[in-house]
Amino acid sequence: MAGRGTVKPHSGFNANNDAEVLYKAMKGIGTDEDAILKLVTARSNAQRQEIKAAFKTLHGKDLVDNLKSELTGKLESLIVALMTPPIMFDVTSLRNAIKGAGTDEKVLIEILASRLANEINEIKSLYKQEHKVELEKDVTGDTAGHFERMLVVLLQASRQQGIQENLIQSDAQALFAAGEKKCGTDESQFITILGNRSSAHLRKVFEEYRKLSGYEIEESIQRETSGTLQEVLLAVAKCARSLPGYFAESLYKAMKGAGTDDQTLIRIMVCRSEVDMLDIRVEFRKKFATSLHKMINGDTAGDYRKALLLLCGGDDA
Repeated sequence: MAGRGTVKPHSGFNANNDAEVLYKAMKGIGTDEDAILKLVTARSNAQRQEIKAAFKTLHGKDLVDNLKSELTGKLESLIVALMTPPIMFDVTSLRNAIKGAGTDEKVLIEILASRLANEINEIKSLYKQEHKVELEKDVTGDTAGHFERMLVVLLQASRQQGIQENLIQSDAQALFAAGEKKCGTDESQFITILGNRSSAHLRKVFEEYRKLSGYEIEESIQRETSGTLQEVLLAVAKCARSLPGYFAESLYKAMKGAGTDDQTLIRIMVCRSEVDMLDIRVEFRKKFATSLHKMINGDTAGDYRKALLLLCGGDDA
């Protein structure tokens, strides 16, 4: 995956110089949004953390607080997200999804289904540190039933490594027996297998499953389950097939039709900009007969659009 991001560390990086550019962009009357977004989207997250430290040393002020007071709306949300360390951004997103009335299941599903085991473990420990409570306790307090069980399995971050050749056939048979083959569904088989096997192993199981049942696993999940359990199982299956493919689809859904799910758009563009945005663009172009660049361009406006397009990094016309 290394090097598949659109945002890379800036080669002639100087934290003090960058801190000065941002300071000038914000001081006096009016704000130079253009200067801010161009600089912030052209630095890696690690470099942005150094700029934050330099800004405080030089000006005795918190850079993020300053940015919040100078920017508004979606651009503010995007720039603040870019200034946040990745694991902290996930922790904040999860906390916001859980706290208060109602639960944003979409955020829980996206983060817990797509992050690597070491990332999940880092998220859990930072969550505990920040909020003095286990993430699992917050999740189980806010969800129920099979959906809750699947999230708890994902939170264990204990997927087996590699491909267990001796289990491919029996896993495929177990999934078939738990769904298409019987009246009703044995959800716990889906939860155990999809929650505990490696992506490489699951891809083999899905192949066998198709031969056995005549269905893609996603079709069976849609026929056999419903609601939030269906959503989390589909997300896990799609992430196992292709993480960039999963994110391309999520971005498309965030923008298609009337209105834009800006929260999802910001979260994915920020989180994947240094990881696999180039691959997401390729998948997007393959799946949707338009480019990610074009869709962002048509769906957003102003400086917010400009910043997102810089993160997107190019058009695959």
